[in-house]
Amino acid sequence: MATQNHKMKAAAQTSLYMVVVAAIVVVANMLAAGAPARIDTTKTQRFTLSEGSGRLVSGLQDELVVEAYVKTGFAQLDAFVADLTNLLGEYERASGGKFKYTLIEPDTDELRKQARDAGLQEQPFGEADATGDDKASITQGFLGLVLKNGKEKEVIAGLHPAYSEGLEFMISNKIREIKDRNEGAEHKIGVVTGKQELALTDRNLVPRQGQQGSPSIQEVLTQNFPFYAFENVELKEGVEAINPALEGLVITQPGTDFSETELRRVDEFLMLGDKTLLVVASAVNLKKSDAQMMAELNLHGLGPLLEGYGIKMNRDAVLDHGSQFRILVQAMGGIGWRRHPGLAHVTADPRFEGDEEFLDTSFAGFFRMDELMMPFPSSLEILKDKQPESVTVRAVMRTTPAAQVLTDDTVDMSMRDQWKPLPPFEQKVIAAVAEGPLKSAFAGSPAEGFDVPEQALKESGVLVIASSQFITNPFAYAGNGPEMTGQMAQFGAMGGDPELQQVGGAYAQKYLRGTIIAMKNIFDWMSGDADLVAASAKILGEPALTYKSVEKPDFSVEDSEQAALKKDEEYRTARHSLQTSVQWSLILGLPLVFIGVGGLRLMQRDRRRKKKVDLKQFETKA
Repeated sequence: MATQNHKMKAAAQTSLYMVVVAAIVVVANMLAAGAPARIDTTKTQRFTLSEGSGRLVSGLQDELVVEAYVKTGFAQLDAFVADLTNLLGEYERASGGKFKYTLIEPDTDELRKQARDAGLQEQPFGEADATGDDKASITQGFLGLVLKNGKEKEVIAGLHPAYSEGLEFMISNKIREIKDRNEGAEHKIGVVTGKQELALTDRNLVPRQGQQGSPSIQEVLTQNFPFYAFENVELKEGVEAINPALEGLVITQPGTDFSETELRRVDEFLMLGDKTLLVVASAVNLKKSDAQMMAELNLHGLGPLLEGYGIKMNRDAVLDHGSQFRILVQAMGGIGWRRHPGLAHVTADPRFEGDEEFLDTSFAGFFRMDELMMPFPSSLEILKDKQPESVTVRAVMRTTPAAQVLTDDTVDMSMRDQWKPLPPFEQKVIAAVAEGPLKSAFAGSPAEGFDVPEQALKESGVLVIASSQFITNPFAYAGNGPEMTGQMAQFGAMGGDPELQQVGGAYAQKYLRGTIIAMKNIFDWMSGDADLVAASAKILGEPALTYKSVEKPDFSVEDSEQAALKKDEEYRTARHSLQTSVQWSLILGLPLVFIGVGGLRLMQRDRRRKKKVDLKQFETKA
């Protein structure tokens, strides 16, 4: 009878516990549903809107309306739409009534036509069969946004349900674009001239044939993004301060040396705070229309300025044999590969993480970039001790570990069939950024005529892309004939190297789009948009699964195409095996743990019960 009463009491306690837990869950959900905002304890505010994006929408002059076209029905799609809905709700709450959104699922012909007319793209979505068989379900639908602000309109034609981490950055970027256009805002960027530089206005993006011209990267940017205005800045030996109304300053590959006074003017500009400096240059100097492509190594005086900000540029040329420019072109003997290790092909390769990462896509300038071409880079060194702890200095682009450096005064960069890799090989940093309240590059070394603080009172930024021809097409730059002047200008470009022009055409088709997008993102970062920078910090959260236990493929500079592909396939197979192991561990492991814990507690309870019975029997006998 006592045993029966004990069982009834235990059952009653268990039922009471379940009721209490259920009540807590219900109350928590009710409170969450009625709360004006969510509490987010993650380091990067992953589940709430960043303060920067909140400031962006609260500062709107006119109402911004967003039509969110969505597709549901798959688990991944449903989760993405839930995240999107929560995020749009955060924008709406932060805007003070200036941001409105509606969800539209085009399930009729009329709504599908409406989505297409708005500029959205119908796309396929798939989901693996839950049974684990090699089957998948496929559907078609729309997943994108239409933004309307005043008379202006912007479209995000296609979102991907696998990339919710960068959603806020993408939406805030579009909001800023449409807001600037609607309000007539203009962002002024200064471009240093008078240094025989490779200018943003250089017309060698594509090979020129006869009278057919070539656009410049500045023309492409201003035509597509008219809220950017570029102003020439002639330093003139530093006799005048740089216009403080500029939001950022650009230095491209110089052909003559900077004086110390000129560098101090650049530093003076940065110490104003809320300013940025972009340096697109390396030690590798090549001449225009020089088909021989003989390079001279010269930093042209930029070294002390950059080193002062914690980014040292070395006087060298980097050849990346592990990931180089490689493209198929039509030659005399048929189609063949043309390659050049002096152009580093930098990819967002998930096999390499942390200090080995090739392309840091968490940096706003390289947001969601799959690849970038870095023509004729030099190596950089990160010197964190040059800046205080409040300033972040980090690499944002690296070569593969199969890179070598050349340090001769002149380097042959011409196209050729055979390249002889020479050790030592080492991974090199080829782009880096310093962000925060920068310390002056000339701190502790005052100069007459300069009243510069030791440290900027507000945040500034320096981005160094150590590539001498990042902003142009290197093969068109070398292969195009010289531009004619005077009466001869009517005949367009004359001469040039046909082979380099052919390779330049292929380069333009494959890589220039990525360069232009990256430059646009970089100008977003430069324009003092701390709001966008804050949103970009949330792009990469803690990865759900890393592959540190899977040995990365050991690529060698001597590997053939077939050998490299085989190593890559072996690595992918090992990753898939790890994914499968983790999947089944989660499916079976956790239930087994709960069963084990439950069984252990049951055994302990039985032992306590048996001990009590034995004790009572002993007391009865006694």
